[in-house]
Amino acid sequence: MTKRPDTETVVTGPSRRGVLMGATAAAMTASLFTPKSLRAADFPTAEVNTTGLAVTDDAVTIGILHSITGTMSISETGSVQAEKLAIEQINAQGGILGRKIEYIQEDGASDWPTFAEKSRKLLVNDKVASVMGCWTSASRKAVLPVFEQHNGFLYYPTFYEGLEQSPNVIYTGQEATQQIIAGLDWVAKEKGAETFYLLGSDYIWPRTSNKIARKHIENFLGKKVLGEEYYPLGHTQFNSVINKIRLRKPDVIYAIVVGGSNVAFYKQLKAAGIDMTEESPLLLTISVTEDEIRGIGGENIEGAYACMKYFQSLDNENNVEFVSAFKEMWGEDMVIGDVTQAAYLGPWLYKAAVEKAGSFDVDKVREASPGIELTTAPEGYVKVHENHHLWSKTRVGRAQADGQYEVVFETADLVEPDPFPEGYQ
Repeated sequence: MTKRPDTETVVTGPSRRGVLMGATAAAMTASLFTPKSLRAADFPTAEVNTTGLAVTDDAVTIGILHSITGTMSISETGSVQAEKLAIEQINAQGGILGRKIEYIQEDGASDWPTFAEKSRKLLVNDKVASVMGCWTSASRKAVLPVFEQHNGFLYYPTFYEGLEQSPNVIYTGQEATQQIIAGLDWVAKEKGAETFYLLGSDYIWPRTSNKIARKHIENFLGKKVLGEEYYPLGHTQFNSVINKIRLRKPDVIYAIVVGGSNVAFYKQLKAAGIDMTEESPLLLTISVTEDEIRGIGGENIEGAYACMKYFQSLDNENNVEFVSAFKEMWGEDMVIGDVTQAAYLGPWLYKAAVEKAGSFDVDKVREASPGIELTTAPEGYVKVHENHHLWSKTRVGRAQADGQYEVVFETADLVEPDPFPEGYQ
């Protein structure tokens, strides 16, 4: 293994823990995922790699591209950890088409031009077969032209604003109808919310998400928005907006603050005497996962609500095994948030698509991806839609002092992804 400050190239070895059963497609059987079921010799490299990707008789190289430095590292580190766990588990089962996964890791450094530069390096110089990467919509928008120009394939794990569909991206997080709209419907119906104060970090995802939220609040729910404000990434002084919130007395603070700014925001809320356990005002976030709470401190966010598809506290066999394996690899004190779990799905979905296609060629993997099912996802069950997003459940959790969320609501069925909802564009 060789390392530089911003790049890591790794050949992963056998798993050190029990292996979770992997992704399955509808037309595939569990036997495909046993360690010796697929041999590289049965899939000659010249036939499964016709476009010059980094695929040999023994290995397939993919990219990992997240921020491990800068303000977004608090959110993105978990994604890297989950992807590496999935890679180890897949390799312990024999890899993909009999080839072990190797990875080259690059640091986007919380800087969008850097993400674009590193994505180009991974696709053009390293010729990786796919990339697991990005967190913010700004980073995704920065790399998207690169992936489309060079026909790369990106697995993007973050819940986001929607209004996008690319043949070169599989979106493993939720889009607006599954998170923003569903969460606002819940708080209006279950909590009787009438007035809202919107705030977020100042870049594309919070602004576009709040644009959708405002339209839903005013045009579809018939409620009121009392204020809307944005702050630069890394901002740490929120006392002014907190004073405005106290004066205007909204029923709901709708918060889309990201990265390290969350630590300052929630600590200052508590210091200002806003007790979220009393729900007056109620705080609903779509950006604070358990990963961020680890930095915020559970005592500073207790009582707040979050709308996402995954919480570490989910009580199902898949999740129990996933949490155990994650902690064994990264430490008992680690926590797992929504995006971390969605990032874990990426390598498994890629494995399933490649083996369904019988090829690493991007065009063939793309064609094979719709309809792929993951029955062993920690969140329960997901399926790739033709629009490259995932069918998934919507859940609401309430933050506890111990840093976990108590799930207080979930949809009975999977919610179909609709990245271009009518009336919100």
